[in-house]
Amino acid sequence: MEHVEIPAGPDIRDYAAIGNCRGVALVHKEGRVDWCALERFDAAPVCLRLLDDRIGGYLDTRPTDAFVATRRYVPDTNVLETTLATTSGVARVIDFMPLGREPGAASDDFVTVHALAWLVRVIDAVEGDIEFELDVLPSTQWALRAPQVHRVEQGIAWERGALLCDRPIGMRGTHASGVIRLRAGERMRVVLMAGKSPAPSAVLASVDRLLDITLAYWNAWISRCGYKGPYVAAVQRSALALKLLTYAPSGAIIAAATTSLPETLGGGRNWDYRLSWVRDSTLTLFALSALGYHDEPEAFRQFLFDHGVGEIFPTQIVYGIRGEVNLDERELTHLRGYCGSHPVRVGNAAHRQRQFDVYGDVMDWLTLRRELGGSLSPSELTILRRTADYVAEHWTEPGQGFWEERDKPEQFVYGNMMCWVALDRAQELLDCRDYEGVMSTMVQDIHRHGIAPEGYLRKCYEHDTIDAVALRAPIIDFPLPTGCLQATIDEVMAKLVTPGGVYRYKGGDGLDGDEGTFVACGFWLVDALLFTGKTAQAKEWFETMLRQSNDVGLYAEEIDAENNRFLGNFPQGLSHLALIHSATLLDIVEHDGTEALRGTHADRVQHARRMMAEAARETPQSIIDARDWVLDAAALGLSGVVSEKSPREGHA
Repeated sequence: MEHVEIPAGPDIRDYAAIGNCRGVALVHKEGRVDWCALERFDAAPVCLRLLDDRIGGYLDTRPTDAFVATRRYVPDTNVLETTLATTSGVARVIDFMPLGREPGAASDDFVTVHALAWLVRVIDAVEGDIEFELDVLPSTQWALRAPQVHRVEQGIAWERGALLCDRPIGMRGTHASGVIRLRAGERMRVVLMAGKSPAPSAVLASVDRLLDITLAYWNAWISRCGYKGPYVAAVQRSALALKLLTYAPSGAIIAAATTSLPETLGGGRNWDYRLSWVRDSTLTLFALSALGYHDEPEAFRQFLFDHGVGEIFPTQIVYGIRGEVNLDERELTHLRGYCGSHPVRVGNAAHRQRQFDVYGDVMDWLTLRRELGGSLSPSELTILRRTADYVAEHWTEPGQGFWEERDKPEQFVYGNMMCWVALDRAQELLDCRDYEGVMSTMVQDIHRHGIAPEGYLRKCYEHDTIDAVALRAPIIDFPLPTGCLQATIDEVMAKLVTPGGVYRYKGGDGLDGDEGTFVACGFWLVDALLFTGKTAQAKEWFETMLRQSNDVGLYAEEIDAENNRFLGNFPQGLSHLALIHSATLLDIVEHDGTEALRGTHADRVQHARRMMAEAARETPQSIIDARDWVLDAAALGLSGVVSEKSPREGHA
């Protein structure tokens, strides 16, 4: 491959994410905000230095002297705390995006939230005194042009936003700038907001109370996590990351918080993941359900039935966060891209792909929902019947695979196995046995064409390439010949495993360039090892994968096997849900042995919830007063502040 000179830039692993189930921001370990979408996940970001360090906006409040930075999340929250130490003093920086319970919402309702389109930074001088340089450059319209910035009381404003500060700041061209000295015990408040600012004094006066409300919300939400196993810190951090990726106004769940962070530095494998993939979303709901959550699954169910129903269900594999179906891909050629990796893309052409595995994902999840007490209406059962009939008729046709290759359609082995899952679960949901004959034909066909002579599951019919997604076969309860799973693990270990990760596949996929090891595949190897009874090896590999996270417990999509840099969009939901799933399976095996893993997702989630119920009887639960996390803008004096309403638009 031709050598490409890659510009230096920050490692994606140097970022932490904050958000409020509406917007999201990425904060560098030194405290600089390089990505911030305030109004909604897929909005043009007001800070996008991550994708262009020449013209992209940012927010920076760094000490003027050399400093050492350490950081953590405030325990049990998505609020970030960074400590900056210089020779003259120490300061603590708190970054958060405000959210809380909608006034009048039920005290146990965590999806009907009030979220302000703000990023708030609070800087406390802890020791000595410390001088900060404030530098803020807002971006508008993906930095297509410089913003029209003007002064306002206590800050600056532009067409669709404002920057407020309770210390005097000035302007330098289109930047807000200033030098501020804080002494021990003093606090500075900075608010970056979308839309027109209400009275600046009221905004800044509300910051301390908004911080308390936001902390209480996250504390209350994570206190409902039922997992009490040995990896509780990693599981809870992953659960909090998944919650960050839920879009409260509609119930959609996005795959990741960013667009166009590359799978290989300097390459063109740069995709927009700020969209709601049905597959990733249902797998997220399995993970959250295994931890005891129920609000988010019901919110997504409403979203999917609102937007995904047609002749079959769902009508496509991915939707916009408000249910948009036209997600045409376009390139922002004026942006340089992360470390020169271009193009930068908005939208995703995968929405036009035909993937058969999605029908199995939906049927599998709806089966779990029924096991947990949910029901389906007659009209919903009718659409599921039509979908099952469609799968039974068309499963032999080629399509795109799990990884959305942009090559010619193929008969993907995993896709065909998921067609079997779709019919198996449909029979449960429809209380029928109408598809037994087709299912038997599917199994025979996959055994004949989907298994290599060496006994492992192939990626595609008639090709002996191995794909790590085959490791999911025991998870979906597909009937394999004796020895096939072990042969598949052996082939993955021989062809795809590195000391710190697992590649998803090797070989052509219709795209140029290489990629890193895929985080979720590393956890799938854990799961497959558990199903073969290799518990010690599975635990060792799980802990290897835990060490691949960054310092605050987050994962991107991939990791460069040579230099350990993060690759791909961040934080990545599929990585975090896979961690939760593996931790849950390890816990089941620890308590009840390998045999307890048999069956479907629904069986294992039910098993995990029974274990959690037993643990809850032994462990007193902390109680957080629901009044502590009500965000009432009017009560805070923020008249005129609006947010997108939850629950889903148009639905009570």
